[in-house]
Amino acid sequence: MLLDDKTILITGGTGSFGKSFTKYVLTHYHPKKIIIYSRDEFKQWMMANAFAEYKEKLRFFIGDVRDYERLRRAFESADYVIHAAALKQVPACEYNPNEAIKTNVIGAQNVIDASLDTHIQKVVALSTDKAVNPVNLYGGTKLVSDKLFIAANAYCGNKDLNFSIVRYGNVAGSRGSIIPLFRQLIDEGADELPITDYRMTRFWISLTEGVQLVIKALEEAKGGETFISRIPSFKITDLAEAMAPGMKTKEVGIRPGEKLHEVMVTVEDSMTTYEYDKHFIIYPQMFWQESKRPTPNGRKVEDGFYYSSGNNTQWLTVAQIRELLKTDLEEED
Repeated sequence: MLLDDKTILITGGTGSFGKSFTKYVLTHYHPKKIIIYSRDEFKQWMMANAFAEYKEKLRFFIGDVRDYERLRRAFESADYVIHAAALKQVPACEYNPNEAIKTNVIGAQNVIDASLDTHIQKVVALSTDKAVNPVNLYGGTKLVSDKLFIAANAYCGNKDLNFSIVRYGNVAGSRGSIIPLFRQLIDEGADELPITDYRMTRFWISLTEGVQLVIKALEEAKGGETFISRIPSFKITDLAEAMAPGMKTKEVGIRPGEKLHEVMVTVEDSMTTYEYDKHFIIYPQMFWQESKRPTPNGRKVEDGFYYSSGNNTQWLTVAQIRELLKTDLEEED
């Protein structure tokens, strides 16, 4: 199988995605080893304890994606790289723009260079809906990061190497999403829930679904594709009703850098976007070579197609949201 006897390195590997990916791969495959590359030794220690039964399969590298030399050393024995490291908090990136650029842009280029300079075979970079028509610095840095990873395929030459991207929005229940905030307020006995805008919608994706999309990219990518899950949308007002039936809500206004709807595919992207049973793929315009042609069973979307949480054809009901809250939410960091 694809990941059997392979060494996989995850940048930012102690985060929610990294832990979920590690658990999934160790449960469903037989990797040679998984390398966790991150800056926080305490989180590495906690993760090592949580995965103690797999200690022979795990390696922990303390390092920063800003440090090319350290990355290159970590990449020496790896086959595949999952790039999940990033500064992600919108307000923090707005207040510390240089730091966001160093990690999200220069760090991305370092991952690319280290991959090109070693024997890496596949690189999958995690993107975000905020990189689409960005309205905040975090989204802007991730847009640049996406472009760097797509363009990196032009430098592979005869190497057995390709770079691809996986894009999704806030993971249900993850740090920074609305669900933990609502839960905290409910637990504290609040008598109303704050909603930024009553029109607001979001996509629903679990960490497991995010992991499965990354594995699909590892399996299918030829270079430069952006993989996007076809997933349901929900209204924030319905989420509030599912979590606290009958509780009053208060509209508090959209925060700086926040959007009404998550956008995954733009009108401009529609020209090279294909639809599959459970996902979309945006193929790169600048590398539209025969070897990069769409995989079988795909259907070209109509020009002008636009995929956002606001115009989705799949919607969760309050009852469905309530059920997903019981079964799909993954534990946080």
